[in-house]
Amino acid sequence: MSKILITSALPYINGVPHLGHMVGCLLPSDIYARYMRLMGNEVLYICGTDEHGTTSEVGALKENMPVQDYCDKYHERHKNTYAAFDLSFDYFGRTSSPQNQEITYHIFEQLDKNGFISESTVRQVYSIDDKMFLADRYITGTCPHCGYDKARGDQCENCTKVLEPTELINARSTISGSNNLEVRETKHLFLNLPKIEDKLVEWLKTKEAFWPDVAYSIAKKWVKEGLQPRCITRDLKWGFQVNKPGYEDKVFYVWFDAPIGYIGITKQWSDEKPQERDWKAWWLDAKDVRYVEFMGKDNVPYHSITFPATLLGTGENWTKVDYLKGMSYLTFAGGKFSKSEHRGIFAEDAVKEFPADYWRYWLMANAPEASDSSFTFENFVNTINKDLNGVLGNFAQRVMKMTASKIGSFVPEGGELQKVDYDLINTLKTRVADYFKYMDEMEFRKATNELRAIWVEGNNYISSTEPWMVIKEDQKRAETILRICLNLVRIYAVLSAPIMPQTAEKMLSKFNLQMKDMPSLKGFDVAKEINALPVGTAFEAGEALFERITPEQMQELQQKYGG
Repeated sequence: MSKILITSALPYINGVPHLGHMVGCLLPSDIYARYMRLMGNEVLYICGTDEHGTTSEVGALKENMPVQDYCDKYHERHKNTYAAFDLSFDYFGRTSSPQNQEITYHIFEQLDKNGFISESTVRQVYSIDDKMFLADRYITGTCPHCGYDKARGDQCENCTKVLEPTELINARSTISGSNNLEVRETKHLFLNLPKIEDKLVEWLKTKEAFWPDVAYSIAKKWVKEGLQPRCITRDLKWGFQVNKPGYEDKVFYVWFDAPIGYIGITKQWSDEKPQERDWKAWWLDAKDVRYVEFMGKDNVPYHSITFPATLLGTGENWTKVDYLKGMSYLTFAGGKFSKSEHRGIFAEDAVKEFPADYWRYWLMANAPEASDSSFTFENFVNTINKDLNGVLGNFAQRVMKMTASKIGSFVPEGGELQKVDYDLINTLKTRVADYFKYMDEMEFRKATNELRAIWVEGNNYISSTEPWMVIKEDQKRAETILRICLNLVRIYAVLSAPIMPQTAEKMLSKFNLQMKDMPSLKGFDVAKEINALPVGTAFEAGEALFERITPEQMQELQQKYGG
């Protein structure tokens, strides 16, 4: 058994996630966590809301409520949405917790003691109309490098270059839209990345052969362009007050304390029993821990450069990421998701339209791994109707109804296997091995496509063996075929569980089984699993696993959500 530590990008507290957020980090991390558990590993899978910074202050201001109440409200909203999407976090916490404050203070003190914190007077953008200093993400303008006209004050989404707000051309406040801005001087603390660069580069070299290109290339690009000191304090009220004399009127920058939040959330662990888990066994001087992070590509620089540098600078043996899974973007009909413009479907609305597994399957079958991908309702409907309803659902329902009507609602005994049966087993062995390989390598799109191919093999088998014809002359042979097909339903449930957990449980429940009673996937043997259901096991076909989505429903969705 191995210890697998899994985190995904912490969602900002303001607003709610759309499908792009789900596929960019949250859903892949859940599928990997579920798969690793089924492989018999000890898994710690954590996430939480990212609650500090101007996003919270401005959000609370817009809703006319205290910032803490605002964060409480949206934390529950996030938590409920992810539960509805069946994300299996071991704990979903908050970066504003006292535990995170304690660890943030400790890490800052170590960095300061080791000489990696510097002071500097900076020129910062102040909005006269908003009467406040503007945090990086509340300033937009034209990128001086690529000309993108919606670049943020900290980074250009288009060319991924890191920016300072003062570099933007035609800068404006995203709070009020005002360009009545001026630059004022204010003193801040910086993480001195150039002083940590040698340690960081040596550490990064150990990841070149293992990280996916989308993550390693971004990290390498940052280093090549030259690391600069990064400001880690802000002139705000909401956040952890800086624990250094002379800076008590400032708070730590959200991008300093948020990644540390992974550690803080592990220590926080439970609302009822905050100290229940031994957090150091995962994070500090930890042994035999493999740490995997899931990020959208815009978050990769902070997790491949800034956060590792922060941990390296302490001189302590913190667990650092072993594998960083960077994802590209999911667009909506070729454009951006936008709640205000009624473009795109957001996660909490999606699960009201169809069960979570419909979305989980489509998102993984179209995961934006090597490049961006686009969501359209037409593609979604076609995929659900063809793959889930037409291939998997049709096979399970067809097999059970045929067995029940021709033989009885139980697993028949049948007789010896024939060549066509062994051919099926051998084909499935190869496909299951490929499926596991892709899951191990976190190639989720390939894994999902391989899973579908495994379902197709069952349909091909029953079509070629024709048990409805065979039974007229050889009932025992027909029983053998149907016994194999019933066992395939169980196999499909177990293999599909990481991606479609509700469907897996529904399939197993037809045999009065549950996923928690299934053996580990480690050492999975198709030849053994094809006979796993004892002869005489009762089953109930019940309702179909999926419902076909009609053209009329698709049109309604397009009108409701755009696209």
